[in-house]
Amino acid sequence: MRELAGHRRWVNDFEKLDAELNDLDELGELSADEPQELQQVKQGLKEFRDRIDEFELSTYLSGDDDIRNAILTIHPGAGGTESQDWAEMLFRMYNRWAERQGFGLDLVDYQAGDEAGLKSATMTIKGEYAYGYLKSESGVHRLVRISPFDASSRRHTSFVSVHVSPEIDDNIDIEINEEDLRVDTYRASGAGGQHVNKTSSAVRLTHIPTGIVVQCQSERSQHKNRASAMKVLRSRMYQLELEKQQEELAKYEQSKKKIEWGSQIRSYVFHPYNLVKDHRTNAETSDIQRVMDGDLKIFINAYLTTGGDMAVDTES
Repeated sequence: MRELAGHRRWVNDFEKLDAELNDLDELGELSADEPQELQQVKQGLKEFRDRIDEFELSTYLSGDDDIRNAILTIHPGAGGTESQDWAEMLFRMYNRWAERQGFGLDLVDYQAGDEAGLKSATMTIKGEYAYGYLKSESGVHRLVRISPFDASSRRHTSFVSVHVSPEIDDNIDIEINEEDLRVDTYRASGAGGQHVNKTSSAVRLTHIPTGIVVQCQSERSQHKNRASAMKVLRSRMYQLELEKQQEELAKYEQSKKKIEWGSQIRSYVFHPYNLVKDHRTNAETSDIQRVMDGDLKIFINAYLTTGGDMAVDTES
């Protein structure tokens, strides 16, 4: 039913675009001798071209899970405050990307850093094809900048790991045995002392066979936090099973890199020049502020249209 709905959506979108193009064609013929109306037609064609590009991109989102919501987790690497601050910057970037897309966002877990930034964060980004777009963000993100935390103003390199998995439906059976779980509860906390919970309502789940750890403290009750944590755990285990299947194919893919520190997928350079470059596709831009404000289109499009492992020519 999901596959059928997807096909119907594409057919409906195509028919709408086809009808819109016919209307613009007729309007263009009627406005041939009217400069002002002809200018409106030209503007309409420009907007139509943008919608065609979006429609074409959607045809690359044909994976079984692409249409699902996305669960995105951020973890800073070694480096203390530097990496934690970089993790916070990426957290804001993905929040702003979700806003640009008109997607909803639920914060599942947020652990503030000791001095600045964050130690970990998990969010659910809700919208059609959220996972299809964001799956390109899984990997290590590298930052090069003059550290605001260094009194000597030296250049620092920081790493943050981003993990993206699809939010799975309740009707997909992922079996989790209770005896395989370790459940820890603790007091939730918030920045500035806000929303501090006096009881041990926050929940941390450890799936012993796989070593997957998830936690949730966004809800007021332990029961709700456990339910949210279980949802994230099921999603992570589902993603793990997919990755196991893909590992067999990956043996034949020489260019495939592991997600580990030092194998960054993208570099963000703030000094000595401005550049954001994706190392899988060679897509790059010097407009680093626009990227940090959530405009990831250049990187997501390049990843989807090239399969994530081919170089493409892009405007800097």
